[in-house]
Amino acid sequence: MYVSITAQSLGGNYSSSSADFVAYLEKENQDLEPENREFFFNQYNDEITPEEVVREIDANTAKLEKKEPRFYSITLNPSARELNRIQDSRNDLKTYTREVMKDYVASFNREINGRPVNIDDIKYYAKIEHHRSFKGTDKQVRENQPYASKILKCKVELQKVKRGEIDGNISKLENKIMQLEKEAPHHQNGQRIVQGMPKEGQQNHVHIIVSRKDSSNRFSLSPGSKYKASQVQLNGKMVKRGFDRDSFFDRAEKTFDTCFGYHRNFVETYNARKEFIQNPKTYFSLLLKLPTNEKMLAMKILKQSGMPIMPNIPTSHAQIALKVFNRLRRGVDIAVKSSSIGI
Repeated sequence: MYVSITAQSLGGNYSSSSADFVAYLEKENQDLEPENREFFFNQYNDEITPEEVVREIDANTAKLEKKEPRFYSITLNPSARELNRIQDSRNDLKTYTREVMKDYVASFNREINGRPVNIDDIKYYAKIEHHRSFKGTDKQVRENQPYASKILKCKVELQKVKRGEIDGNISKLENKIMQLEKEAPHHQNGQRIVQGMPKEGQQNHVHIIVSRKDSSNRFSLSPGSKYKASQVQLNGKMVKRGFDRDSFFDRAEKTFDTCFGYHRNFVETYNARKEFIQNPKTYFSLLLKLPTNEKMLAMKILKQSGMPIMPNIPTSHAQIALKVFNRLRRGVDIAVKSSSIGI
C-alpha cells in the first residue's frame, strides 16, 4: 500500500480554489453516462457532486494566509496483490478509505475544545479512480528510455531524409526503428511502454481532498507540520501541535490488513521501505533472515515493483555493506517517490 500526502500547489498556474484539482479528479467521468460515473464520497455520504466539493472546500479557509495550502491531497494506492485480496471491490475501497481517515485524525497531536481530534472534525471528500498511467519514475519507462532516445534520433533523421535535407536510406532507417522497438525490454500488448501509457490490469486507487481547516472552520489541521508531537504556548495557554506521518502510514497498512485479513510481506511494509532508504544494509540483512517462502515472495514482489535490487542477494554482512552502498544509492530517490515518505 503506497500512501502519500501532498500539499495543495499554489502560485504559477494554480488557483487558490480547489476547482482545478477537483476537475482533474473528474477526468475519468468524461464521456461516461451518469449511471457509470464515480461520485465523490465522505465519511457518511455517497454521490457527492464535484460542485459541492469545490463549494465546501473553498468556503472552509478562514484566516489562512495567501501562501498557505487550502487543502491536502491524500492518495491510497493498493498494490496488485492487495487489490486481488479485496477482489477490486468498489465498496471495500470505500470502507477502507473511511477507516483510514480515522487513522488520519488519530495521527494529529491536537485537541479541539479539550478533546482529541475526531473524524467529525475534518472535512474531506474522496473519489475512486480505475486507471493509472506509467510515470517517468516507473522501472519500465526508465529501462526503455535509452531505446526511446535512439528511436527519436532515428525518426528525426528519417524526416530529414524524406524532406531531402540530408542523404540517407529511408528503408534502412525504418528497419532500424522497428528493430529498436522490438529490443526495448518492456512492452504491453505489443507496444513499447512509454510515459503516459495506461497500465493494464486492476488499477483502482483513491484520491482524497481534505481541508486544511477543521469542519468548524476555526482550527488549522496540517498534516504537513514538521512536528510529530510537541507543545507551544499560544496566548498564554499551552497548545498541542504536530502530525505523526510515520504513525499514519503504518496505521493505514495495519487497517487494510485487519479489514481484509491480508498477510503483508516484509517488503510491503512502510517500515521496511523506510529502512531501505535510511539504512539499506539493515534492510537486506532483515530480508535475508526471512523464512524461505517469505524471502522468495519478497524477491518476487520487489522484482514486480521495480524496487532496486541486486542480481544476487549477498550472503554476508560485508557483501551487503559494499554492494548496497555502491550499487543501490542511485535507486534511493525512486524508492522515496514510490513509498511517498514525507510530505
